[in-house]
Amino acid sequence: MQLPKSLQSLIEHFESLPGIGTKTAERLAFYFVRASAQEAKSFAQSLISVKEELRLCKLCGNISEGELCKVCADESRDKNVICVVENIMNLVALEKTGYEGVYHVLHGVLNPVSGVNVEDISLDSLFTRLTNPSFIELILATNPTMEGESTALYIKRKIDQLGLNNVKLTRIGRGIPTGGDIEFADKTTLDNALQGRRDF
Repeated sequence: MQLPKSLQSLIEHFESLPGIGTKTAERLAFYFVRASAQEAKSFAQSLISVKEELRLCKLCGNISEGELCKVCADESRDKNVICVVENIMNLVALEKTGYEGVYHVLHGVLNPVSGVNVEDISLDSLFTRLTNPSFIELILATNPTMEGESTALYIKRKIDQLGLNNVKLTRIGRGIPTGGDIEFADKTTLDNALQGRRDF
């Protein structure tokens, strides 16, 4: 059966979203066929508002409705500790842990094979922030992938080159997940768990 053009277009838009397959896209589209006009307009307005009202924080690169995001504007946060993350979704995940410092969002990782180089991610603004002598710690929270590791290593080398001796550099711990079984862990995970051990 040939679907009406407007419905087919809606399905295709949903299908273009990450993680949405054809069946899910069809279910979502047919949901809006049954929804009230007000609900559909409200949904559409939310999409428009996100594009028109959100911007990037001028300090850390987080999403914001003003010049500073809520984290950077919060006076209770520890401004002397910066956690470097690859993207905003990583920041959102870390916020759920109760972390009390601030962030720096790179908006990517170094990946020369894909054409992502130093100038393509927010590294210069990070090093500018680190020139403030009050900073105590920089937490590298890039993902434990080849690209995440190479980005963390680049940051470490650059900090050494710039002579930023006041910055304590740390890396997030890696190893066996809570509820995991050592028997089924791979060698790299076990190596990381042993190297990242701490006092008990």
